[in-house]
Amino acid sequence: MRTLILGGSRSGKSAYAEQLAAASGKEVIYIATAQAGDAEMAQRIALHRQQRPAHWHTVEQPLALGDAIAEWSAPARVLLVDCLTLWLSNLLFAEAQDFPEIGRITPPACFQKQRARFLQSLQQVSGDLLLVSNEVGMGVVPLGAVSRWYADEAGRLNQAVAATCENVTLIAAGLPLMLKGER
Repeated sequence: MRTLILGGSRSGKSAYAEQLAAASGKEVIYIATAQAGDAEMAQRIALHRQQRPAHWHTVEQPLALGDAIAEWSAPARVLLVDCLTLWLSNLLFAEAQDFPEIGRITPPACFQKQRARFLQSLQQVSGDLLLVSNEVGMGVVPLGAVSRWYADEAGRLNQAVAATCENVTLIAAGLPLMLKGER
């Protein structure tokens, strides 16, 4: 069963995904996509590590998410990926480049390949898969080409993932709203 869990910042989406994983009774593989680019992010990552049950296996994969899903997927496991929008950021900004304030932005070479591999892995997953992603398109249109590009790509990614998943849940104020399927 593939489940996409969407929500805004601090909506409770990760906690909800972790509850589902724990309740599954299966071996949990936690695939973390975050990278510690600064001290604040390093602290967030450390806190997340401390809060996870010790018996969960953590795989850190900032770019090759499709490969990680393919490698760790098994019928007796639940994979919890947290989170797709951090992974998207990693891909979009994988190469050092200057971005224009206006106009079209060309994604780095790895973007299309890794995105396609990830979407392919969703079709081939065995066992359960929980995917956490931010819903970034519900606010004002961001200023600047880079911010709009990121929001557009996040929206496209969430749509593609939602089309593949049997369940899609939106979390708001810690409360789940089932958009597709049932839990």
